[in-house]
Amino acid sequence: MTWEAVIGLETHVELSTASKMFCGCPARFDAEPNTNICPVCLGLPGALPVPNREAINRIMQIGLALNCSVTRRPVFHRKNYFYADLPKNYQISQFDLPVCVDGYLEVGGDHPGRIRIERVHQEEDTGKSTHRGGDGRISAAEYSLLDFNRSGVPLVEIVTRPDIRSAAQARAYAQELRLLVEALGVSDARLEEGSIRFDANVSVRAGPRAPLGTKVEIKNMNSFRSLERAVSYEIERQTARLSSGQRIVMETRHWDEEAGVTRGGRIKEGSSDYRYFPDPDLVPMELDRDWEDGMAALLPELPSVRRVRYEEMGIDAAQAANLVGAEAGLAQLFEDAVEAGAGAPQAANWATGEVVASLRKAGIPSVGGSSLTGSSLAELLGMIRQGTLSGSAAREVLAGVIAGEGSPAEVAAGRDLLQISDTGLLESVVDELIAANPDEFARLKDGERKLVGFFVGQVMRNTRGKADPKLAGTLITERAGL
Repeated sequence: MTWEAVIGLETHVELSTASKMFCGCPARFDAEPNTNICPVCLGLPGALPVPNREAINRIMQIGLALNCSVTRRPVFHRKNYFYADLPKNYQISQFDLPVCVDGYLEVGGDHPGRIRIERVHQEEDTGKSTHRGGDGRISAAEYSLLDFNRSGVPLVEIVTRPDIRSAAQARAYAQELRLLVEALGVSDARLEEGSIRFDANVSVRAGPRAPLGTKVEIKNMNSFRSLERAVSYEIERQTARLSSGQRIVMETRHWDEEAGVTRGGRIKEGSSDYRYFPDPDLVPMELDRDWEDGMAALLPELPSVRRVRYEEMGIDAAQAANLVGAEAGLAQLFEDAVEAGAGAPQAANWATGEVVASLRKAGIPSVGGSSLTGSSLAELLGMIRQGTLSGSAAREVLAGVIAGEGSPAEVAAGRDLLQISDTGLLESVVDELIAANPDEFARLKDGERKLVGFFVGQVMRNTRGKADPKLAGTLITERAGL
């Protein structure tokens, strides 16, 4: 039997607003625990929430970028459940009338597909529990600490339809969604800090036309690797159980990164278990056409559009994807270099190749932390094009520019790297090498042309990479009478 995986993703994105979703407390958690809190954060009696307009703006931008429709009168609901880090015993969320509905995200690359978006809704984050003792899990902890600084930070939940068919496609969707969020500038999108985290609903069925299987929800993954591994494991686990005649239990499971397995959590609740009802402290919002148009006008160039534009500049599809997917400063470096006169393919090659390698070698995490600019990269590429620098010398100059030694011309002069194009000087170098390697030169004269490369390499080594390799090759073939 051929089993088919059916996967839907729920993505939580923390918005980078200055204040929280329903009060004026700072939406930061780098402060001392429980210092950015107020009666609204703690749900104290009499505290009244007030929606954060900037957060609503940002969720509308996310929804519009995902090709969604904007709901004219979205409603906030109370989602009732108990957690120690949720002191009011309910979370303000949205139920049947979220801010945005019915969109899609196109995923390209090796796992293409149109993933439909069911809803984009607003909610608030909970506090943070830290379990002390044992292995850090609540089950073995001696006691737990609660920090409510995160309580009330605005969250957006983006829910797909069950359109994803593999773990790799789930990863591709998550990566594309993160690029979109970064382009919008609505969140810092830091996976390692939990600014974006994923829940995956996974089920397996007996072929594309079979009824949907029982789904299992894997909670709170905050890396693409974990997401792909967890979904892959869960597909294999469910397939094995169904193949041996066992049934799947509808439950939430947690991913154990170290062991590489999912572990059972609690039996999955249905929406009725949360007893949703409209929050009596919050009236329905009025999102009119003018407001929507204003948000649409603020949308920046999206990653999919940027990839197409780069391809139209002469860059191949894979490299365009690399540039768009790289850290934001690298794409801007490329854009600035082209603006300063560099050829697009050459600038893309250097940005994604030599620049990344040099930054890594220097231990600099991003291009923004270096002295390299788009105009200096364009100047460097111009020196290569004009024959002032050889390729190897240009790499050394790049390292100097990144280290803050000056412009490419200044670094090249300071490190004595300007290319030798003086015919007379190179002739003397070539003659010395011929005298030092008579057997190889005799074989070259007899027609073994591959030895031209040997002699050019010797010239480059003797001149510390400064010789014009094309001129050196010409001189060697002339000497050999070829």
